[in-house]
Amino acid sequence: MSWFWFALLTMFAWGTADLFYKKGAEESDRYSHLKTVIAVGVVMGVYSIGLWIINGVDFDLLNLLVYLPVSLMYILSMAVGYFGLRYLELSISSPVQNSSGAVACLLCVIFLGDELEGLAIVAIVLICLAIFVLGVLEKRDADLLAEQGDKKYRIGFVAFFIPIIYCVIDALGTFLDAFYLDAENIIASPLIGVTKENIEDVGMIAYGLTFLIVALCCFAYIKLIKKQPYKIKDIRPSRLIAAGFETLGQIAYIYALSSEAVIAAPMIASYSIVSMVLSRVFLKEKLTWKQYVCIAGVIIGIAILGIYDA
Repeated sequence: MSWFWFALLTMFAWGTADLFYKKGAEESDRYSHLKTVIAVGVVMGVYSIGLWIINGVDFDLLNLLVYLPVSLMYILSMAVGYFGLRYLELSISSPVQNSSGAVACLLCVIFLGDELEGLAIVAIVLICLAIFVLGVLEKRDADLLAEQGDKKYRIGFVAFFIPIIYCVIDALGTFLDAFYLDAENIIASPLIGVTKENIEDVGMIAYGLTFLIVALCCFAYIKLIKKQPYKIKDIRPSRLIAAGFETLGQIAYIYALSSEAVIAAPMIASYSIVSMVLSRVFLKEKLTWKQYVCIAGVIIGIAILGIYDA
């Protein structure tokens, strides 16, 4: 399967995960974002252990340290995003934070020497422009509601910078991942004992195990330091469903990134479009005709990338 289909699968999986993240977010619970980290860490950790043992992947434990900069960037950005979902409408936070794909694309071109061809450039520009316009439209609507005295959006106005922080951290994580998981240049990868055949699995195992360790630390923090009554069985079903889709997306994401990072990153970032459509259907968040035009722009960009891949 080509990078395009892996990127498409990632887009739909993470877009669906966003919906369930929002459903599982509790504005009144100050530890809501940490509980989401726990759910994702448990699911992703269990999958990684299964991949390691059942598939017999040759994994050197030192890769946990080698891959740590990438893992921490992703985990930190996700924790920031979970925190923001307590206060922001999904349709506001998702387009802003997922402009990270455009930033990562630029970093790959500038620092890794990746090249883009005409058709791919047109598609990427179209996708990134549509996502940017969505962010501008949603920020304007949030400001208007805040001025009208909506308490939720007054908090959202302050929290608007949270997706921006997510964007920067996630872009750095994607950029580093493109360097670590370049299947076409195994020699340059810092990972230990990797081959073209196992580099994606090694990256997934290192990330999943690190996420599991972070989840256990968050669990210990809530239980032992903050003395909050919380058990693994108390994890909300919506968080577990989100974690499942997050893990599915991560599996496909690694394969897409190892093949065509510079093109796949902006395309995957458009999973905010899936989030918006699902939030409109299931969370009853309203969309304007301008937003639908932006969604159409992203779809056209993805179609162009599909033609480019073919």
